[in-house]
Amino acid sequence: MTTRSTRAGLTIAVLGASGMAGSRVITEAGARGHQVLALSRKPASEDPNVTPIAVDVNDSSAVREALAGSVSNRAADAVVLTVRTHPVDQEFLVGATRTVLDIAAQLGMRVLVVGGAGALRSPDDHDLLVADNPAYVPAEWKATAAAGVAQLRTCQAHAGADWVYLSPPALLEPGERTGRYRRGTDTLLTSGDGRSWISAEDLAVAVVDELETPGPERLITVVHRDERPSA
Repeated sequence: MTTRSTRAGLTIAVLGASGMAGSRVITEAGARGHQVLALSRKPASEDPNVTPIAVDVNDSSAVREALAGSVSNRAADAVVLTVRTHPVDQEFLVGATRTVLDIAAQLGMRVLVVGGAGALRSPDDHDLLVADNPAYVPAEWKATAAAGVAQLRTCQAHAGADWVYLSPPALLEPGERTGRYRRGTDTLLTSGDGRSWISAEDLAVAVVDELETPGPERLITVVHRDERPSA
């Protein structure tokens, strides 16, 4: 049996810090005592564990300086990429992902990409990606799902980076932090009530868990778990 070692006292950089997923990751990481570098165009935080840094992900030099510690005198141990655009901009998403992977590879730090559910396999047909399955992705969300697939392909094509791609379930929304979720790999998961969903708060729990205790898989997913774990 392989033992997964837990990393404590991390410095975690979060790109897309003001978004739904990024803001929850910052809250979760800070609550666990990790130091957080909150990177976004207009960062703000009163948490003593959080250092806001104004960065445009299109500016690779600024991103590198922030991750290397030139701005905060604290280099990141890991990077969480949660950047999204509305409407979807696949070219921007792929470019931002490649930039972060390049810099992280040079600096020797791990990257956790919070991606999309579209990159997962359908639970009822493993040959069909969720992005191409209208049961999960209606026509108006197809471009967003396709961008997530392109983002995963960008990670897979990068030779030198240490990355993990975390796909949320079909529905990710603000909600309650329960700390309960089920973890999977490349196939969309559903919870006990048949829904494929998780709160942004519990997704953040899964993100920080993965950073603290890295698993061997490159593509992972999570879903809300209704039942409490047995004692």
